[in-house]
Amino acid sequence: MKSLPVWLLLATVGAGCSRETPTASSPLPFRAGQLVDLSHAYDAQSIFWPTAEQFRLQKDADGITPAGFYYSSNSFFTSEHGGTHLDAPVHFAQGRQSVDQIPLQRFFGPAVVVDVSKQSEGSADYQVTVDDLARAETEHGAITADSIVLLRTGFSSRWPDAARYLGTAERGAGAVPKLHFPGLHPDAAKWLVAKDVRAVGIDTASIDYGQSTLFESHRILYEANLPAFENLASLDRLPPRGAFIVALPMKIAGGTGAPLRAVAILPN
Repeated sequence: MKSLPVWLLLATVGAGCSRETPTASSPLPFRAGQLVDLSHAYDAQSIFWPTAEQFRLQKDADGITPAGFYYSSNSFFTSEHGGTHLDAPVHFAQGRQSVDQIPLQRFFGPAVVVDVSKQSEGSADYQVTVDDLARAETEHGAITADSIVLLRTGFSSRWPDAARYLGTAERGAGAVPKLHFPGLHPDAAKWLVAKDVRAVGIDTASIDYGQSTLFESHRILYEANLPAFENLASLDRLPPRGAFIVALPMKIAGGTGAPLRAVAILPN
């Protein structure tokens, strides 16, 4: 894809803007750069949590109308938490922000990619550690408060093979104990909260690893109103630093999560 100029007409996201209060402003230009789609498509193969209803597209109309023109329309049905999606803080923290309450600034920011694909290849139950995050700082510079931290495990290459991606293709409550995929260690979640980053993303089905039963990293992040992006794609195409993230969810009032279209703008 050729480099494209990208314009944002929604909100100020730069220095001096409050991170907790959405603010309308005049158009803010982003630099030119190649666009990388970080979202999986929603279709019949989309991977969902074993206990969640899967995505369904219903064709309501498709054909030539009596007036002689073509018309098509669909309805879709989906759980909030499946495919590439946003986890809102209220998902695991009572009284914290729902999807529509999250400040827009949380959805825009410079990417910090933490690559743990080698560790995850050796262990499907790998948890990203404080040492992994500190090493990313040593090698590429400080993780600043305006960062969106993206955890690259390499598991997106397994999509949409649920058995390889989740550890099981079974459905229902009985499948949950059989889940095996990498996640974020609770100590590392506390470290990121202390850094006050804008958001955290991962290319697996959950910010907690598959064998988690207490979902501690979810609870730590969300208690601090720090949202997460799950089931991301194509993180291997991003450099460790220099990309810029735009990740916009469907604005569901009171939502605990929402489908997410996440895009990276690569540096020239």
